[in-house]
Amino acid sequence: MLDLVTTKTDDVTALMDEIGRHAKAAARQLALASSETKNRALNAMADALLASKNAILAANAEDLRAVEGKGLQASFVDRLTLSEKSIAAMAQGLREIAELRDPVGETIAAWERPNGLRIERVRTPLGVIGVIYESRPNVTADAGALCLKAGNAVILRGGSDSLNSSRAIHRCLVEGLRLAGLPEHAIQIVPTGDRAAVGAMLTGLNGSIDVIVPRGGKSLVARVQNEARVPVFAHLEGLCHVYVDASADLEMAKRIVVNAKMRRTGICGAAETLLIDSAAIGTHLMPLLEALTAAGCEIRASAAVLKVFPGLKPATEDDWRTEYLDAVISVAIVDGISGAIAHINTYSSNHTEAVIAEDPRVVERFFNEIDSAILLHNASTQFADGGEFGMGGEIGIATGKMHARGPVGVEQLTSFKYLVHGTGQIRP
Repeated sequence: MLDLVTTKTDDVTALMDEIGRHAKAAARQLALASSETKNRALNAMADALLASKNAILAANAEDLRAVEGKGLQASFVDRLTLSEKSIAAMAQGLREIAELRDPVGETIAAWERPNGLRIERVRTPLGVIGVIYESRPNVTADAGALCLKAGNAVILRGGSDSLNSSRAIHRCLVEGLRLAGLPEHAIQIVPTGDRAAVGAMLTGLNGSIDVIVPRGGKSLVARVQNEARVPVFAHLEGLCHVYVDASADLEMAKRIVVNAKMRRTGICGAAETLLIDSAAIGTHLMPLLEALTAAGCEIRASAAVLKVFPGLKPATEDDWRTEYLDAVISVAIVDGISGAIAHINTYSSNHTEAVIAEDPRVVERFFNEIDSAILLHNASTQFADGGEFGMGGEIGIATGKMHARGPVGVEQLTSFKYLVHGTGQIRP
């Protein structure tokens, strides 16, 4: 249990090296753990979270008091805040992960060569995963559980603002590991808010860390991508778009647009830009703007939108590149699906985009010509979530094109190896 692990000095490098050694040793044991054992640990963790509800809420209250008066964005405080409902959701998430199929050992493909060699491609754990995150204490449970299910050890470095909450949650995870007879160092949390700990993780801890997953603001993710000496699963920001075509059902479009922007404004799947077909100016534009305004959303409007609704705040070039994470949205008129594709391909962060349309040709072009990780038809961008995809949660949304893309769930936290069976063959 990391809470009990100390070093003989206050040196952060020595602390992190020790954490790395423990993680690597634990990963070797986890790779051999049965599905039943891992699931027993996950369910025990869920029980511990519910039993420790009051202690977790008290730790969270301490974190919230510490950020009072710092002028932080409401979205940041929202992500930091825990409740009885969110703790119950964390516990339920762990049970759902336990119910998922164990990917470790799964045969992805198998074939036989003309010389009689039988070849299998089989899933294996990645090894040790480092997760660096800000303000979201629930990530402690989500990331710890997903990594465990995929047979990986994990090193968690939460934000200093959520350290008390994360440590309280971590104690529940360690209790589950202990009850299932798994190594307690399989899930470790960095016990310091010193930023040097992040730098140490980015070096790979002398080969201990196999993959880094950052979850946080643009500056954190940019630093990780720039400095990491190990592979990274990351997205810089969720600059998500919704395109409303002239063929869209208006009532459906209003529901989806308001939900995509306003359900939770501080998540990476929240819509930041609304694009409206120029052929729908007379039918869709005003009702959509009125629905957003009635929901309390500030609108940054293009020149074409201002001609119809002159009282709005004009959008600048920076607005098309801004992830607001707040009740603000940029709105532009585009020349049909071609204009929408051109705008999205210019400004998108390749995270999530949605098209609202009844014309199948429009949908086909949207799906074929936009290269974001998640594309939705007639559905809210807020579904960009591993839990909503049936993955039992996610460790993050990856917008790169190597290995993992979109929600990073249990399956994406594995690699593979080849097993080759022969009967005495030698190569001529």
